[in-house]
Amino acid sequence: MADPAMSVTPYWELTFDADGDADGVRRDRLLAEVKRSGVRDLIVFAHGWNSDRSGATRLYSRFFAPIPALAPAARIGYVGVVWPSMRFSDEPIPDLPRSAAAEETRRPALDGDTRHALLETFPGRATVVDRIARLLEQRPPEEAELEEFGRLVRLLVDVVPPGPQALFGADTLAEGVPQDEPEMFVCPTAVACEQFARALSGLESAPGAGEFALPDPWDGAHELLRQATYYAMKRRAGTVGERGLGPLVGRLATVAPALRVHLVGHSFGGRLVSFALRGLPDGVRTVKSVTLLQGAFSHYAFAPRGVLQGQQNRIDGPLVCCYSRFDQALSTMYPLASRMAGDAQGLVGEVLGARWGALGHDGVQAVPGTHARVLADALSRPLPTSGCVNVDAAAVVRRGGAPAGAHSDIVHPELARLVLAAGRIR
Repeated sequence: MADPAMSVTPYWELTFDADGDADGVRRDRLLAEVKRSGVRDLIVFAHGWNSDRSGATRLYSRFFAPIPALAPAARIGYVGVVWPSMRFSDEPIPDLPRSAAAEETRRPALDGDTRHALLETFPGRATVVDRIARLLEQRPPEEAELEEFGRLVRLLVDVVPPGPQALFGADTLAEGVPQDEPEMFVCPTAVACEQFARALSGLESAPGAGEFALPDPWDGAHELLRQATYYAMKRRAGTVGERGLGPLVGRLATVAPALRVHLVGHSFGGRLVSFALRGLPDGVRTVKSVTLLQGAFSHYAFAPRGVLQGQQNRIDGPLVCCYSRFDQALSTMYPLASRMAGDAQGLVGEVLGARWGALGHDGVQAVPGTHARVLADALSRPLPTSGCVNVDAAAVVRRGGAPAGAHSDIVHPELARLVLAAGRIR
């Protein structure tokens, strides 16, 4: 019998804290039950930015729902990974209502739902969150106040965190240049906010509207907070994947050697499941496919000298990377936050995106032998059985408003079919 909140059965939930430590009760339940369940294929899905368990559960239930009918003869089990991430409530997600508070509040202010999410995601920072909220509401004209806002944002997300998370903040480019601390943390706050404000104005303007006026830096302050928070989530995703999920998949291989595991990740969840490959014990070949849905990490991650160089070879099957040109979060905001260019040319053009782009924008880059498919083609003939496969999913991943665009438009039966195809689940 399925959980009332879940569309499929058997379903297990795995919960990890920010350092990758699992909830022992849920972990042990999965390890004890999976072998006797008769499951042959286990689909493990990691969310991106969802503020709580209920949001993650809704995503998993909706995504998994068509799978039993698509593969009626398969013996499939399902796992939902819950980790401490968050979503800003003003970000529109297709088919889900926006926060009423967010609808009534100007973008620069911090609505109640987002404030609550920040407090849950960054415990012990209530005073900092309150001061950030007050500055966003008051928008004081003094540059010193804007710099204070930047200092508080850095303090909130703990730019150099203690413990295991300190190891997972940076990616490495193919040419070996590290993505060091983003300039949004070290350049003047006014400069960072102006650049975010210009990018937002460009995303929200009608095509052909021409140049936009020099913005008020406070118009970009909310986006600076959002992107700084996502930087922290990116760091956590690596920690949870390598220290939490990877070793747990290794334990699954011990208790159920015939089990075939298929990892699926959305946004930073894509980074989480990819770093899980780095955390697999030596010799484990349990992972039969990895599917990245709008992955929010460097498109050079798997390239030579990349942070995940060669990790796709630990999959006994393909690494399938879905991307969409309609994903504004990854085509504009992600590269801007990763490496702020300092000039208007880099805000929305190819110069910034080519160097600092994300997997969900244009797929895996600089990995020899990578295959390229459009979604219809990927679903109409067998996928490669190994290596990286880029799939242009813009045919379905296309809905959503600024600033994220279609980043969260991933609940489609076509993408569920792609997971089955990647894993050769029949």
